[in-house]
Amino acid sequence: MGVTEKAPSIRQEGTPSERAFGPTFVTPLYMGAVLNPINSSVIAPALVAIAAAMHTSVGGTAILISSLYLTSAIAQPAAGRLAEEFGPRRVFFVGILLVLVGGVLGAAARDMSVLVTARVLIGAGTSAGYPSAMLLIRRRAQATGLQEPPGSVLGGLAIAGAATLAIGPAIGGLLVGWLGWQTAFWVNVPFAVAAFVMAAVWIPKDPDRVRGRSPRALASRIDPPGIVAFGGTLTALLVFLSSLPDPDWPALGVSVVIAAALVAWELRAANPFLDVRLLASNLALTRTYLRNGLTLLGTYVILYGLTQWLEAARGLSAYQAGLILIPMGALSAVSARVASRRTRVRAPLIASALLLLAGAVATLFLDSGSPVIAVIAITALFGLTSGASTVANQAVLYKEAPARSVGTASGLLRTFGYIGSIASAAITGTAFRTHVDDTGLRHISWALVGIAVVVLVMTALDRHLRTTDRRSAH
Repeated sequence: MGVTEKAPSIRQEGTPSERAFGPTFVTPLYMGAVLNPINSSVIAPALVAIAAAMHTSVGGTAILISSLYLTSAIAQPAAGRLAEEFGPRRVFFVGILLVLVGGVLGAAARDMSVLVTARVLIGAGTSAGYPSAMLLIRRRAQATGLQEPPGSVLGGLAIAGAATLAIGPAIGGLLVGWLGWQTAFWVNVPFAVAAFVMAAVWIPKDPDRVRGRSPRALASRIDPPGIVAFGGTLTALLVFLSSLPDPDWPALGVSVVIAAALVAWELRAANPFLDVRLLASNLALTRTYLRNGLTLLGTYVILYGLTQWLEAARGLSAYQAGLILIPMGALSAVSARVASRRTRVRAPLIASALLLLAGAVATLFLDSGSPVIAVIAITALFGLTSGASTVANQAVLYKEAPARSVGTASGLLRTFGYIGSIASAAITGTAFRTHVDDTGLRHISWALVGIAVVVLVMTALDRHLRTTDRRSAH
């Protein structure tokens, strides 16, 4: 009743919500949220230099990318669950410290094993930012008497990530060229320190009491077996996807077996890490995960596949390819900003699906003789898709996820995105199995068309999105 009575006055005056979600509150959250895209994008220009320094092949450095994605896919929902139990501010701080340690360790590394360890630490640390931010935003909205925060607040998380991905490869190329590959790890230090200081000063302390709980009670609340089984499922799945086009069927079998054990365990768990019953009953939330994962799969396919094609088939340098992709990231930030200003979600989701399909069809006509402006225009379509869909899917999740588990639910949204990125590597690896050429790009384009059609159909037929819009209108 309190929420219903307070909300109208806040919306009419505007100032209470502006104070509640002002720069001092959102800035440290955005800083924490950009740590993951920083480490996803800046490492790319450093891989060749790292291979030379570590006396390994460039292909051997791919583990530095996959290790971060795999760790993040597992750690995002796990960090969300820990934030729900111990407090989002505490988990946010721990995550930043892990990023700081990983950055220093990676910059000082002298072999690949230490570099992989550093990337795992960075992946785990950066995973705390997004789910902690979503939980802090949810609690701030409830404390202020709002049913949901201003759209610009949630949109800001997507905009910060998109802007970072837009300039990351180009700036990374400059830094690595000037200061060496260690810069890809040192860059974490100033960002982590700034985020830590701002969070310490501007984010209120967690009110939750964590003392007095027995280890057994804490274990029951966190569900370590569920987290381990979830991680095992994703790890085996990654091994299978990485083996394509020569499938490692035993790895897929292991993934299926562990997944079955995970479902069986979570159905009996008092506080399941992966709430299978919720996913089965709340199909709107489940469809949001799938829609987000498939859309990002399409975006990552063009991001990675087209980059390889530009360098190998067109003869561009990694830095030049990164410059071509800047408009894609910039327009992603712009479309995220526009979508964040809308209260309705169905129209942005359908528009992003149509743009994804248009971009996929346009890619079919690319070849080695296509002008650069055509490549930029096509990638721009995918940028518009990514920004709008990310914000809209994030808004749907916020509305559909139970308030008590918004941290875990937010982490799972990111997990589906990471699965999409891992699957995109399998698609591009299969298409460019023997040679990076126009034929391989054509295969990638047809895969994109299929992905886009699925996203468009499932979005257009999702009647629950209309219900969500009607609720937002009231």
